[in-house]
Amino acid sequence: MLAAIAETPGPIDTVVIRDVPEPGELRSGEVVVRMLVSTFNPSDAVTVSGAYASRTTFPLVPGFEGVGIIDRIGPGVPTSALGRRVLPIGSPGAWQEYKRIDHSWCIPVPDDIPTDVACFAYINPLTASLMVERFCDGIQSVLVDAATTTIASHLKTLLEQRGIETVTVRRTWGTVGVDKQFDVAFDCVGGEMGRRVAKAVKPDGVVVHYGLLSGEPLGETKRRVEMFRLRDVVHACPRSELPELFADVFSQLRAGRLRSRVVKEVDLRDVLAALQEYQPREGKLLIRIGH
Repeated sequence: MLAAIAETPGPIDTVVIRDVPEPGELRSGEVVVRMLVSTFNPSDAVTVSGAYASRTTFPLVPGFEGVGIIDRIGPGVPTSALGRRVLPIGSPGAWQEYKRIDHSWCIPVPDDIPTDVACFAYINPLTASLMVERFCDGIQSVLVDAATTTIASHLKTLLEQRGIETVTVRRTWGTVGVDKQFDVAFDCVGGEMGRRVAKAVKPDGVVVHYGLLSGEPLGETKRRVEMFRLRDVVHACPRSELPELFADVFSQLRAGRLRSRVVKEVDLRDVLAALQEYQPREGKLLIRIGH
């Protein structure tokens, strides 16, 4: 089978595509998911770089997000699982034709949501949904940075659904044009940008820090800072309750919201060439893996 392999830590475009053996005999509770589509997220590049050394081993197959069909099942997995479309989450490995994973990590995809839409249901929509639910109950105003990112768009949609005044600012923002203070700020940039955003938060407000696009730490803000990591939430959730985490996301997708704009589709064989010229701010990359 074809797979993208990162042999050692390094830039994402040093990954190689090669033929590797298909998964062998399955242990109790395991399944093999025949991957249909995947995508690229900044977290893929961060992981391949070796930034999470304590929980990452190489060689590594990238890809935290994608949709596939359960093709084989191990002992203890109900036969009704065969043929189900799922999001196999909780680990990298979506950039390959067959992903071996415990069945408890497989989120069923509703029949009425297209594969190419469900492919993007995890990283950005689920993060946005969970953060708004956790930090925005009863508040009136929110500031969101990195305005051109997909997740900033998702946050704005969810916040405005709740009637919350939402202001988004680009990474070039220097505080000009914002003449008020906010109850909450969502920061995925860190560094100087994150500190500027924090200054626009009320003294009793909160900065939700959930990314580091600048590569620089947020540092001192003189405001309460709450870290949000999707991985921590997902791995702390009982496996039986994982599908329920996606209930709101699937409802939003069904209504045509929280959808990602795809700017390019590529075959798995061509993903490395595509990454060399891909600009994430333009939209999403859809990686075709199987049929």
